Amino acid sequence: MQTTLIYASPLGQLMVTSDGASLTQVDLMTGHNAARPSQKKDKLPKILEQARDWFDSYFAGEVPPPPPSLAPVGTAFRQEVWEILRAIPYGQITTYGEIARQIEKKKKLERMSAQAVGGAVGHNPLLILIPCHRVVGANGNLTGFASGMDVKVKLLSLEKHDMNQFTMPKGKN
Repeated sequence: MQTTLIYASPLGQLMVTSDGASLTQVDLMTGHNAARPSQKKDKLPKILEQARDWFDSYFAGEVPPPPPSLAPVGTAFRQEVWEILRAIPYGQITTYGEIARQIEKKKKLERMSAQAVGGAVGHNPLLILIPCHRVVGANGNLTGFASGMDVKVKLLSLEKHDMNQFTMPKGKN
């Protein structure tokens, strides 16, 4: 049975969805999805309590513990990219090209497209928990982020990155 937690974060409300055993989705509630869904006042399932505690730690500026069980739904390729994202340590970044090179090496491919990696990163269903915000373009270029560039900047700043090392897309600074 699917259950949700509405978490009041510094970014806005996060809707955290669980299948009862694992977390399946985290969305920033903006625009069309900002209407508050009905939520029972019963005790939260353990997995959602763990998610709440994880987000409390993260937004307090602490290095959070490993996240609770995650079960994102996606293709085998997306799953592979998301696993690489999960391995990016708190406070560090990587590039789309580096992720592509990791897949090339693992699969013994001649070439992997950084754009294909970007597509998989952009379909990450578990905002923050699978840290897609830690992926930047070549030479520190900040690139598109499904939840908006302002959210990406806030998350990188929270993780104490020097934002002067990054280049904002034209028209975004």
